[in-house]
Amino acid sequence: MTVLQSKNIKTGNWLANLMAYTEDEYLQISEIQHFAYCPRQWAIAYMEQQWQENVRTIEGKALHEKAHDDTLKEKRKDTIIVRGMPVASRELGICGICDIVEFIANKRGVNIPAYEGTYQVVPVEYKRGKPKVGEEDILQLTVQAICLEEMLVTEIPYGYLYYGEIRRRTKVEFGEEFRQHIRDMLQQMREYYRRQHTPIVKKRKGCANCSVKDLCISKLNKQKSVAQYITRRIKE
Repeated sequence: MTVLQSKNIKTGNWLANLMAYTEDEYLQISEIQHFAYCPRQWAIAYMEQQWQENVRTIEGKALHEKAHDDTLKEKRKDTIIVRGMPVASRELGICGICDIVEFIANKRGVNIPAYEGTYQVVPVEYKRGKPKVGEEDILQLTVQAICLEEMLVTEIPYGYLYYGEIRRRTKVEFGEEFRQHIRDMLQQMREYYRRQHTPIVKKRKGCANCSVKDLCISKLNKQKSVAQYITRRIKE
């Protein structure tokens, strides 16, 4: 029995959690990053299904398309590199795609089909810009690790964020604080979905570069009412 299995069985929730969500109730891993950055941006993009492309999102999409090219699978010495790997967690009810997952030869690792030996699993997420002040990128990578841990029945202590602007990796250790934060966020997101409620947030510096800023109507936080806003826009 692995440490992960033992931990889940001790909580008494392991089997119950695996059956907690139907396929239609699954959230996307990408939602974590957006919700952590701004719950309102997340709601507009995912719950209301509204999105606007800007230079940043287009450049970021190009970087991810290269990382997701599954024709670029390769093996470098003791490392197997898998691109665009689908992952999911039945316990959390979430799924998505890892940009890159590296399987590094390690005696204490797990078996990988079609390859001899055992391997340590290391997720790598690609980002367009540079390391952020907030934790949204770290949380997105952490949830990928949680999915891989459940799928491969292993423990993943760390991964990497690769930033295109600085062209290097930043190591991320998956502490319990980040893991619990993800569980709390998923609970909040499901509650917003249940209520079909788009949260109100305070305007901040990052709003100027937001990909949904023209849809957000953040000025409503300071102005009178939705009705007045709509009337003014019609007159314009």
